[in-house]
Amino acid sequence: MDNKTQTSVGVTGMTCAACSSRIEKVLNKMDGVEANVNLSTEKANVQYDPAKVKMGDITARIEKLGYGVEMKKSDFHVTGMTCAACSSRIEKVLNKQEGIKQANVNLTTENASVEYNPAIYKEEDIIKQIQKLGYDAKVKVNNQEKKTEKGKQIKRMKVKLVISALLSLPLLLTMFDHLLGLSLPAILMNPWFQLVLAAPIQFIIGWQFYVGAYKNLRNRSANMDVLVALGTSAAFFYSLYEAFKTAYISGYEPHLYFETSAILITLILFGKYLETNAKSKTTTAISKLLNLQAKQARLIEEGTEKMIPIEEVRVGDVIRVKPGEKIPVDGIVLRGRTSVDESMITGESIPIEKDAQSAVIGATMNKNGSIDMEATKVGQDTALASIVKAVEDAQGSKAPIQRLADVISGYFVPIVVGIAILTFLAWFIFVDAGNFESSLVAAIAVLVIACPCALGLATPTSIMVGTGKAAENGILFKGGEHLERTHQLNAIIFDKTGTITKGRPEVTDFTGTHETLQLLASAENNSEHPLADAIVAYALEEEIHLQDPDEFRAVPGHGIEAQIGENNIIVGTRKLMINHQINISNVEDQVRAYEAAGKTAMFIAVNNHYSGLIAVADTVKETAKEAINQLVDQNIEVYMLTGDNTRTAEAIALQVGIKKENVIAEVLPQEKSDKVKDIQLQGKKVAMVGDGINDAPALAIADIGIAIGTGTEVAIEAADVTILRGELLLIPKAIKLSHKTIKNIRQNLFWALAYNSAGIPIAAAGFLAPWVAGAAMAFSSVSVVSNSLRLKRVKI
Repeated sequence: MDNKTQTSVGVTGMTCAACSSRIEKVLNKMDGVEANVNLSTEKANVQYDPAKVKMGDITARIEKLGYGVEMKKSDFHVTGMTCAACSSRIEKVLNKQEGIKQANVNLTTENASVEYNPAIYKEEDIIKQIQKLGYDAKVKVNNQEKKTEKGKQIKRMKVKLVISALLSLPLLLTMFDHLLGLSLPAILMNPWFQLVLAAPIQFIIGWQFYVGAYKNLRNRSANMDVLVALGTSAAFFYSLYEAFKTAYISGYEPHLYFETSAILITLILFGKYLETNAKSKTTTAISKLLNLQAKQARLIEEGTEKMIPIEEVRVGDVIRVKPGEKIPVDGIVLRGRTSVDESMITGESIPIEKDAQSAVIGATMNKNGSIDMEATKVGQDTALASIVKAVEDAQGSKAPIQRLADVISGYFVPIVVGIAILTFLAWFIFVDAGNFESSLVAAIAVLVIACPCALGLATPTSIMVGTGKAAENGILFKGGEHLERTHQLNAIIFDKTGTITKGRPEVTDFTGTHETLQLLASAENNSEHPLADAIVAYALEEEIHLQDPDEFRAVPGHGIEAQIGENNIIVGTRKLMINHQINISNVEDQVRAYEAAGKTAMFIAVNNHYSGLIAVADTVKETAKEAINQLVDQNIEVYMLTGDNTRTAEAIALQVGIKKENVIAEVLPQEKSDKVKDIQLQGKKVAMVGDGINDAPALAIADIGIAIGTGTEVAIEAADVTILRGELLLIPKAIKLSHKTIKNIRQNLFWALAYNSAGIPIAAAGFLAPWVAGAAMAFSSVSVVSNSLRLKRVKI
């Protein structure tokens, strides 16, 4: 996987699980390609080796299977063109690029309209291509509200549904006439009148089913379209045959099923409309995240302010942000002073003071001062965009539980067609011997009721809603597989510093001279450890002047060593002192007292002689005890891992309710992953919670790695779940949500399988009219999506 590129391809034309399963199977047979295809998100998540296969080959393979690849259209403002030859050259070069479907360049408006495959080309790539030709370009943004493609799709479906329903209504009345003996106008019973109503439904509105069926059969596969096309065509052409018999046989009473084919298509369209509408609601989490973003930015250019769309901000631009406005992108403060509410990212309710060189995060709120900032991360690189991408990736991923549905759906349609044929033969030979009509009706009912849509939607819709619900609460699952595995946890390991504790320790006690404190703080000033920050802050409060060390060396898990002028300074643990043969026996009682109070005590030695003690305490997070109690209530064994000495660690554990025997102390950073393995070897499913660089290996090796979002990027990258605000109560919530989501998936799979298992024999026995089977089939898909949407209302 080392050399592989990851991307997401929008796929159009999928109608059921058989479609997504077929595409996935074919792509995975390509050399250097790993893919999973999600029916709900209509995306193929692809990892491929560029040395073995091109992205264009992958999209071409999808199209060859009869499906479409979603294209994107962007407008660019092009500068530097002077004549028609310029615009013609840009257009010609762009149209030759792999992944660009069509480019039109207008010299007069200085506009380039480009339709391209976003899996191959990005807007930045198109701009670079134009710049290579000696021109410049930037994305042209239309500030008016645009309807999304999904919205347009729903609108088109609604129009087709309304037309189909209006044409079907008179045919529906004829059905009630058969059932109830109504007295209807003779025209409604006329076979040619019914043909005029049914034909547009069958061959114009329902043409999509024929196209889908043809493409699948051409590629030796079968999906829902095959079942619908077979079932409705059988009813329609048998009725057409009966209608022609009236023209040749005087007084013949035809047996018409035009209403069956028309109403079936209408009901299927209705089900698809409801399903698409419901599915669109599963992406509300991403919409809410995107709504956090500022829409415009105040660009400072040549001393003047200019409002520009957020999409036009580039790295290096100077942006002015006034009080009450959102920070538009990630950046660094150049001038000014303010406080910023960063609670959406950090969970810290108190605004953070910002001045020159302070980092600011896009979408956070500027409170009371005006600042000029330099944009350092824009577009897809900002913190908010990373969160949105994490949610999108999770919603597009495939949970292992879905593999069952994929395997079933791959064989389902051919089996159903076989059952329909056997049903027809059984009726025609045995049940109602020689009666073609009753045999055909039973076979049609089997074809229609057995659509595998519900089976294909059972897992991905729940994953989409579950990950969206999690994101709204500040929990980011990296993928559906992590959401599924989280419910299996029965042990959880917390790193202490910055996870259970606030990670902002303070000096509580110091014994030593003014000179010792100066040397200590000067040495610690080069360390990145939170304890070092506390010591330096304490020294500055005491108005100590700091010096620059001539040499500095961190001893991981033990302390530091430094050389300042003629003085050699060693600061750290007992082990470090013993290694340097420094006598500390006279202060052991004092150290034990500090450690019993939950303080971290460090020995100080100058020129290999004991010179003082310093004690630092890191306060426990307010919600740590409650979070751990909730985990214990969920039957999860809680452990604490720390490099601190045993006494200090046990004192902290006592405060938050962790058993003494579950405290793992005096652990070196490189040993953390080994401790995780030890607990896994006991047969436990283990989660590791951490926030530092040295936690990354342990996070990666755990069954589920949980990173505190206020920690380092390395820890977040290594983890499977990120808790955005550093709020420990979100951890039991994440586990509870995983349980709820898996329960929801199992409900969906059960009802989808039970529906088909029960529906097929009932239809084969002749107890279901085809139109009833169509309504039941449509209802099954809608019910699965609706059940998934219940997760949005679940309390966690």
